[in-house]
Amino acid sequence: MSDSRTIRRVQSGTTEPAWVRRTLIGMALGFIFLFLVLPLAAVFTEALRKGLDAYLEALKEPDAWSAIRLTLIAAGISVPVNLVFGVAAAWAISKHEFRGKAFLTTLVDLPFSVSPVVAGLVYVLMFGAHGWFGTWLQANDIKIIFAVPGIVLATMFVTVPFIARELIPLMQAQGTEEEQAAIVLGATGWQTFWYVTLPNIKWGLIYGVILCNARAMGEFGAVSVVSGHIRGQTNTLPLHVEILYNEYQSVAAFAVASLLALLALVTLVIKSVAEWQSEREQKAVMALPPERPVA
Repeated sequence: MSDSRTIRRVQSGTTEPAWVRRTLIGMALGFIFLFLVLPLAAVFTEALRKGLDAYLEALKEPDAWSAIRLTLIAAGISVPVNLVFGVAAAWAISKHEFRGKAFLTTLVDLPFSVSPVVAGLVYVLMFGAHGWFGTWLQANDIKIIFAVPGIVLATMFVTVPFIARELIPLMQAQGTEEEQAAIVLGATGWQTFWYVTLPNIKWGLIYGVILCNARAMGEFGAVSVVSGHIRGQTNTLPLHVEILYNEYQSVAAFAVASLLALLALVTLVIKSVAEWQSEREQKAVMALPPERPVA
């Protein structure tokens, strides 16, 4: 009996008794239920507390549609910009050696270490009425703070690292051998990127874009500072939820919040599909027979 238990432990890669594994699994599931499943269930329960008609009515309000539209605009601009920057930064950091490489890597990680509220205050200091460029902006009738451009800038700042940080370790692990082989065979730089590098990083790129988009739509701190909370004009979905909740419109607040919860669930599903496809392709490559040397 003891030999069979030992064999099972060796096969599972652990040496702990079964009760230890069950305890750890139970603790993990309990944590997930308490801090993830239960809050999500509470959001949808409160949103539908007065029925489906009240739920749909909260989403039909002009202010809610304005918040949805502004959220989509901010994400629609910041995600493509960060996509280009993330790919370029990851390419430079992982494929090249140059002076200032460590500094560039630090800059990519900067939004992770700076509070979003502080980032919003920095933009107010730069583009506000009494900021560095405030006088010039007012003289030319250009509005950045308390307007859509400020919201887009704040969203871009907090979402900078997601795509680059997803691609850098992936591209470093792949090395440069395939790119060098393509160049030796006569491929241009663009052809090398499009036909060699991009297929190898596509699932990591998709995963980074998904995370970047989710953060862009759910950002609160930085956007709250630069938006001015102008109802129907500069409120994104998270800010609209806060205003409704402060006005004791709990059903409407949770109805709008359920859209963000649905976004999180969709993000999780797409992430799982991307990871599954990536693992499937890796297994397919590993299953290929080794090439035989030419006689």
